[in-house]
Amino acid sequence: MGKLIGYARVSTSDQDVQLQLDALEKAGCLKSQIFVDHISGAKAERPGLQKCLAALQTGDTLIVWRLDRLGRSMPHLVALIEELKERNVAFRSLCDGAIDTTTASGELIFNIFSSLSQFERRLIQERTRAGLEAARARGRKGGRKKIAQDDPRVLTAKRMHKDHGMSIDNICKTLKISRASFYRYIAM
Repeated sequence: MGKLIGYARVSTSDQDVQLQLDALEKAGCLKSQIFVDHISGAKAERPGLQKCLAALQTGDTLIVWRLDRLGRSMPHLVALIEELKERNVAFRSLCDGAIDTTTASGELIFNIFSSLSQFERRLIQERTRAGLEAARARGRKGGRKKIAQDDPRVLTAKRMHKDHGMSIDNICKTLKISRASFYRYIAM
């Protein structure tokens, strides 16, 4: 059997992480094997979580106090758990009783969550596609409007280039355009 690795997180430094730490130790995690973040769950960069994930090895079990301490959203949580599963790392949430991938019923519950998350992604894709089709049916096209040859930016870029007084980089900085846009303007 592998190690029990704990992860705890509180959103602000004002909050007390001790409740989570006590629960993780009671579940069998050594103090040295508990990783902590004092940061909002919405943040993608969580150093404690990164160290925790790096410490996990095949056969280990990641334990959290509650699911919301680990994932930023349901899709993020599902992705994390699936990553653990691929690495043969088990997962257990102490307060969300049925979620323990070391048991058959816990894995079933998590697979239901995973399916719901995938269903949500597919619904969003379908709604986006339907919205684009409806817009096309009304004559609208997506994307950026094409720039006209007589647009002041195009005329200015051509004039500046023709005078040979400035480098292309300086022209781009002055007009606040990319080199690609500059060359597109010149080709018009």
